[in-house]
Order: sequence, then structure tokens, then C-alpha cells
Amino acid sequence: MWVQLIRFLLRRLAVSLPLVVGVVFVTFMLVRIGGGDPVALLAGPTASAQEHAAIRKDLGLDKPLVAQFGIYITKAAQGDLGQSWLSSKQVGDEIAKRALVTLELLLWGVAIGALVGIPLGARAAARRGSLFDQVVRAVSLAGFSIPTYWLGLIAILTFFYALGLSPAPMGRLDAAMITPDRITGSYFIDALLRGQWEVARSAWAHLVLPVMTVAVVACAPIMKHTRAIAAEIVDSEFIRFARSSGLGERRIRGMVLRNSMVPVLTFVGTEIVGLLGTSSLIELIFSWGGIGQWGLQSILNGDFAAIQGYVLFAALLSVVVFIVIDAANFLLEPRGRERT
Repeated sequence: MWVQLIRFLLRRLAVSLPLVVGVVFVTFMLVRIGGGDPVALLAGPTASAQEHAAIRKDLGLDKPLVAQFGIYITKAAQGDLGQSWLSSKQVGDEIAKRALVTLELLLWGVAIGALVGIPLGARAAARRGSLFDQVVRAVSLAGFSIPTYWLGLIAILTFFYALGLSPAPMGRLDAAMITPDRITGSYFIDALLRGQWEVARSAWAHLVLPVMTVAVVACAPIMKHTRAIAAEIVDSEFIRFARSSGLGERRIRGMVLRNSMVPVLTFVGTEIVGLLGTSSLIELIFSWGGIGQWGLQSILNGDFAAIQGYVLFAALLSVVVFIVIDAANFLLEPRGRERT
């Protein structure tokens, strides 16, 4: 089985890498064709034409677009993503510093959203037409409809301003706290590992509100799709046969949930990837400082090198997430092994 799994994942990887290159190529071209001129921003309003030309040459913007992409992808394959044109910091270093900050937010939020949404969606499917089902459908619809930034602002207004239960949405630690030495990139986990309990408490207090915002955003679609998937399985012939054979409802619910796990798990993977873009607004509202906020600011500032690094990270994250999901589905679904 493990040999089959390795072959299966290698095939997935072989298909995914050209897609990553394609995504980076499209982004590279669109940013240069449709974006603003960073040379004017860097040179300033009083720069001469000669200074504009010198900056353009220094950034490599005087070369044809295809040649620019060839240089970029060659350096990227060697781990060099270039420098931010505005901050002069290495893009790779910025991604490495900020990626785990965003992943902490995403993974906690999606995990909580899945733990709440999957059981509620499955139960609603088993009780279609009941009051419980109608409430679940209404809640999931409301979750779909609420804008992310509005939800974050309402959370701040309620729990920080009105009730005083949350710290100020100004980063991941209180201003008086000393940042723990980096181990995982998570202030909360790093402080626990270092035995810095006050720092861990502060990090946890700052983590709760943005994580709950992500969890609400993730829970609604997970709940809705789980209900739809489970309802289809409830209506399937083998479930009707199991019920007519006298199996108890608890056993039948277990069969429905087990047969729903592969499509539901796949959808949860898409939520992790999709929420990377959504998290940029949440990070901006809470001054979280992760890669989502950094990527959004890079887009607004027209920082080509940073935008390309952000898109490359998003593409690679998609590949990693779906490879992990594929591996889990391979282990959960025996029928998929026969096709490898």
C-alpha cells in the first residue's frame, strides 16, 4: 500500500508543478501589463528621465517580458525570489517570517470551523425538513452573506470596545511583552515551550478573536457542503438497504459520516487554500502581520517582486494542501487504490 501511495503522490506532484509555473507566469505577465509603473513610485516626482532609465535597468524592466520571466523563474528555482522594491528586504525572508503566522490563523480557524460545521451539517442532513435543519441552513446562508471585513469589525466593536473582553487588535502580543525566541513561529506555542506563561496568555488572548472570525467564515460553507453531501448519501440505495435490514440509526449515521469523509475532507482542503486570500482582510483588521496582510499591501503598493512571491507561496501552499488531502483520501478510500 505504501508503495502505491508514494507512486500516487509522485504523479500528483508531477501534474502540480507545471500548474504552479503556469500560475506564476500568468501573474508575472498580468502584474507587468496591467499594474502601475513602480519606477515612477521609486524614483519620485522630481526624478529625471535618465534616473527613470537607470532604475528601470537596475530592476531588469528594460528587458522583454519573456526574458524577465526566464530570469525570475531561474532564480526562483534556486531559492532567490528577489528583493522587495519598496522595502529592499529579501522576499524569501519575508515569506519565511510571515507564512507560519498566517498558517497559525488559518489552521486554527478551519479546524474549529470543521469541528463545528461537519457534525451540524451531517445532523441536518439526517433531519431534513426539521426545525434543526432549517436553522442550520439559515445560519450557513448568513455565514455566506456576511462580508469578512464587516464580521471582523463587528467582533472588535463587540468584544474589545463594548465588552472589554478582548485586547486591542494591534498585533499578536501586548506592547509590553517581549517576543519569545522563535521555534515554530507561533507566539503562543513558542511561549509555552519556553515556559513564558504571561507571554503565552497574552498571545492566546490576541489569537482568539481573529481565529474565531476565520472559524465563522470557514464554518458556513463547510456546514452547507457537508449537509449536501450527507443528504445525497442518506438517499443512496445502500443506506436504504441498511435501514430496511434493521440497522440502528446510530450505526447508519456512522455509515453516512464515513462515506461523506472523502468529499468533505477535500472541500476542507479547498477552504484552507481559499481562505488564504480572505485572511488578508482579517489580518489587516487585526494588524496580524502575516503573509496575507503583507501580500495585500504589496498589491496595493504595486511591489512586483513581493506580489510574485506571494502568488508563488499561495500556489505552493495549494499543492501541499491538496497532496496531503489526496494522501488522506487514499488511505480512507480503498477503492481509490485500485486505480493507482
